[in-house]
Amino acid sequence: MWKRSLAVSATASLVAAALAAPAAARAGTIEWKPCATMQASGRQILCGLLEVPLDYGDPGGRKIRIAVSRLVHTDDAGYQGVILVNPGGPGGSGLSTAAGTSASLPPRVAARYDWIGFDPRGVGSSLPQVTCDPGYMYPADAPRPDYVPEDTAAEQAWLARAKAFADDCATRHGDLLPHLSTENSARDMESIREALNVEKISYYGYSYGTYLGAVYTTLFPDRVGRMVLDGVVKPSDVWYEANLEQNKAFEKRFDAFFAWVARHDARFRLGDTPRRVQLAYYGMRAALKTGPVGRIGPSEFDDSVLKAGYGSWSWAKIAERLSAWHSGHDLDALRALVGPPSATGPNEYTMYLAVECRDAAWPTDWDTWRYDALKQYRGGYRYNVWANTWFNAPCMFWPAPGGAPPRVGGTSTAMLLTAATDDAATPYPGAVETHRLFGRSRLAVEQGGGNHADSTANPCMRALIAAYLDEGDLPPDTDGPDAVCASSPDPAP
Repeated sequence: MWKRSLAVSATASLVAAALAAPAAARAGTIEWKPCATMQASGRQILCGLLEVPLDYGDPGGRKIRIAVSRLVHTDDAGYQGVILVNPGGPGGSGLSTAAGTSASLPPRVAARYDWIGFDPRGVGSSLPQVTCDPGYMYPADAPRPDYVPEDTAAEQAWLARAKAFADDCATRHGDLLPHLSTENSARDMESIREALNVEKISYYGYSYGTYLGAVYTTLFPDRVGRMVLDGVVKPSDVWYEANLEQNKAFEKRFDAFFAWVARHDARFRLGDTPRRVQLAYYGMRAALKTGPVGRIGPSEFDDSVLKAGYGSWSWAKIAERLSAWHSGHDLDALRALVGPPSATGPNEYTMYLAVECRDAAWPTDWDTWRYDALKQYRGGYRYNVWANTWFNAPCMFWPAPGGAPPRVGGTSTAMLLTAATDDAATPYPGAVETHRLFGRSRLAVEQGGGNHADSTANPCMRALIAAYLDEGDLPPDTDGPDAVCASSPDPAP
C-alpha cells in the first residue's frame, strides 16, 4: 500500500497526458490508438478505453470507462500471452506501469508478453475520475495541522476536517462510491480479458495490487495463467488492522535509515549515532511546527521523509537535503525535499480511501481510533502513527461503508509470491498468510531486505521472477519460504 507516498508515484507525470485524445470505446471492445506521450525503448504504447458496467449486478445499467494501455510483444515464436500489471495504491495509475515492469525484466522475458496496464475505475484517465476536497491532504498554499495533536481540541479539528472530506465525496460522487471496491476492480480485469479475447491472463501486482490479484484469482480461478505478487498484503488485515501493523514496521525501517545516516556522519553531519540523528530529525520537525515555511509545516515534512521507509534508493538524497536544511537552513533543499504540490495526488488519495473504506468495515467511533493511536505512540511507534490515523480517518464517516471483505484463497493458480522481510508498507506476515491461503503458491524471500515491492532490483529475486515468467519454473515446495535471497547491500552515501 502506498499511503502518503502516492504523491511520488513514478507514473504520476504520465497519467494526465496518456490519453490526451482517447478513442471512443464500444461496449466490450477497446479501440487502440498510439498513446499521446508514452513510449518504451522507442516502442510505441497503445491506449484505449473499455466500457464496463458501473454495477456488475446491473450489467445493462450505467457504464463507466476504464483506461487501458498495451505494449505489444516482439517475440512471436515464444509468445506467452497477455499480462496485466497493477502498481498498487489503491489509487495508483497503471497505464505506464506495464512498460516499467517489462523494462525491469530480462529482454527475453519482456519480449514474450503483451504488457497491459490499466487505470482502475475512478483513477487517472479512467472515466469518470473521482476526486474530492483537495484541501484535506493537498492544500495548495498553507500547511496542514500537525499530525500529532497537542490536545482534544486539535483532535476534534482533525476529525472535523475528515468528516468534511467524506461529506464532500458524498456530494460529488455519492452515486459512484458504492461501486468503487477491489472486487469490482477485479471484475473490470475480467472485462479487460474478455475484450482482449483471450482465454487466460497472467498478472503482475505490486503492493495493494497483490490483494487485487488475490481477489481476481479467487473469483476467476480458471482465467489465470501466471501470477507474480510482489510486496504481499495480508488478506485478514484489510484494512484497519493493516494500518496498525504498518505503524510498527515503519518505525523499524526508520531506525534502519537513521542508523545508516549515522554511519555516514562525516558526509551528512546529522549525528554519529542513530539516537542523535533521530533527535536532529525531530528538532527540525519541531522548528517547522513553531515557524512553518510557506506551505511546509511538520506534517508536510513527515510526508516528504516517508519515502525513506519505502526504499533505500531514496536515503542519500533525503539525507543530503535534511543535512542542508539542518546545517544552513537551505530553503532550496527544504523545498526540494518536499517537492511541488502534486497534480495527481488528490485523485490518488481519494481513490485510496474510496476503495479501502468500501472494501471492509472500519471502526466508526473515535474512541477506538484514539485508543489504538495513543497505545502505539506511547509504546514507541512515533513516526507514522498519527499520520496514518488522519490519512485514514475519513473512513469513519464514509458515505458508502464497507462490509465483510471477500475471502481469498484456492489451489488453481501456481503463483509466485515475492517479499522482503523488512518491508514496512506490506509487512512480511502478509506474504506468509497468502502463501498458506493459496496451496500452489511459492514464496521467494529477500532476507533482511526492506525495499517495498521492488523485487526485480535484487538480482537473485529477479532471476526467480524471470524463470517463472519465462518458462513457468517455480522453486521447489518446502516447509518455509521456498527460496531465500540475500538482501541487496545498503546504498553508498
